[in-house]
Amino acid sequence: MENNDVLVQRTGHLGHLVLNRPRAMNALNAAMITAVADALDQWEADDGVETVLISGAGERGLCAGGDVVTIYHDAVSGEGDASEAFWRAEYRLNARIKRYPKPIVTLMDGVVLGGGVGISAHASHRVVTERSRVGMPETGIGYVPDVGGTHLLSRAPGELGTHAALTGTMVSGADAIAMGLADHFVDSESLPALVAELSERKAAAVVARWGQEPPESALVHQRWWIDEAYAPDCAETILERLGRIDDPAAQAAAKTMAGRSPTALTVTLAALRRARTLPSLEEGLNQDLRVSLRALRWPDFAEGIRAQLVDKDRNPAWSPATLAEVSADVVAEAFAGLGERELALSAPQK
Repeated sequence: MENNDVLVQRTGHLGHLVLNRPRAMNALNAAMITAVADALDQWEADDGVETVLISGAGERGLCAGGDVVTIYHDAVSGEGDASEAFWRAEYRLNARIKRYPKPIVTLMDGVVLGGGVGISAHASHRVVTERSRVGMPETGIGYVPDVGGTHLLSRAPGELGTHAALTGTMVSGADAIAMGLADHFVDSESLPALVAELSERKAAAVVARWGQEPPESALVHQRWWIDEAYAPDCAETILERLGRIDDPAAQAAAKTMAGRSPTALTVTLAALRRARTLPSLEEGLNQDLRVSLRALRWPDFAEGIRAQLVDKDRNPAWSPATLAEVSADVVAEAFAGLGERELALSAPQK
């Protein structure tokens, strides 16, 4: 099987999916989601496939996220049907990867953002390298981390996930392991040999053979201020605390957060806190769809994508412009049920 944007390959006992839009940093579109899902369906029933591998074409990274420019045009038109269909298929794929009965190895080499995290960080064997840059940058475009991102980040040690979600910062491979977003650190030069061995040997044995002790996590060393600053359940209070910390990294975080969408920051923080209490990834993804569909109607979503990716003036005009002005009604609406439109995923019964 082959799709222009996803290469579906078989070598020995390995089924290999290559995200193949290198000029777009392998950003996911609807056809790619379908191609990956179809391959997983076929390989689950194929006894000749023992391991699935997901990697990205080109030198820049696994995947820079979803094709948000397409979502931008959907939001501007006021329709939203295409975005909703995309998110439904994407979130179902995220859950499928988490529960897949065969090992899935993901090479989180280079840039792995947004939807790229969704297609990799729910897998059973998650490999990062010295080149990995992993992040959920959604607040910078007036959106909220989705694809199970709040589920993952809410379970990171201390408030590391809150810091990553609100600032949208990209973390290193070592940081990703420390945060629970990845499992194995492999030198990028060893990836071709690792891939070759996956066609002949068990996934667990291969990643253990090539895995190394990761470098120290720089982010973990900053927990002394991160855990204190991000503990409150109010984004405005968090920003105030960051501003009072006498540390360059904390000051940089405050500056970054101050430039993010106030609505997105407020709802992201609420989503993280709610995700901590949800029992499964599936429940987290159900919440993601509720929030995503409401965010599609926020003025900040279209404005954020315009400023960052369409006009590229990097000067979004957020509305409202301050955290204090974000209405409690907007936050409550973001989590309200969808009725018949619910994603309705459920974790398998043990």
